[in-house]
Amino acid sequence: MSAQPIAQHYLADALQTFRDYKKLAERAFEQISDEDFFKTIDEESNSIAVNIKHMAGNMLSRWTDFLTTDGEKPERNRDIEFVILPGTTKDEMIAYWDQGWKCVFDAVEPLQPEDLMRTVRIRSQDHTVVQAINRQLAHYAYHVGQIVYLAKHFKSSDWQSLSVPRNRSAEFNAHLEQKMKDSATTPRERVIDFAARKETE
Repeated sequence: MSAQPIAQHYLADALQTFRDYKKLAERAFEQISDEDFFKTIDEESNSIAVNIKHMAGNMLSRWTDFLTTDGEKPERNRDIEFVILPGTTKDEMIAYWDQGWKCVFDAVEPLQPEDLMRTVRIRSQDHTVVQAINRQLAHYAYHVGQIVYLAKHFKSSDWQSLSVPRNRSAEFNAHLEQKMKDSATTPRERVIDFAARKETE
């Protein structure tokens, strides 16, 4: 395999992974009440709303003018990302979430294989485009995991699994095999699809 197809594959996979994590978090949002959206489990923990605000703030800073400006924008106030102002609504937070993700996709979708070894800066430190993408993939996965954990905690026994439910691994393997034959979905999409199907049965 030549370098060009590998680079194209990397970009396509990175973009799909961003989309999959966005979808995973949103399926957790759908299950919780507005009250739980802003609830914390202790004084040191962040709410789902705070995770969203921080992620979106990070996205807008990192991906705006991604190739030409430092990813830590001077106008960013990171500390305020961890403060939810009185009167903030769930709809406002979801709109901010969508704004952040739009910035991600607007920056990543146009990237070409020849861009991957270009140098970008984050907090005055040099990164290749590959390193910058990987840095953000890991960061967003970390916070999406927190979001899912909190949503599952609040829903307790009413939680609808977003992955393979307990005691259904064999059923999932059969489902996976059939989906592989039927479509070109990604592994994460096949897991999400299986979980969604079980919710409606």
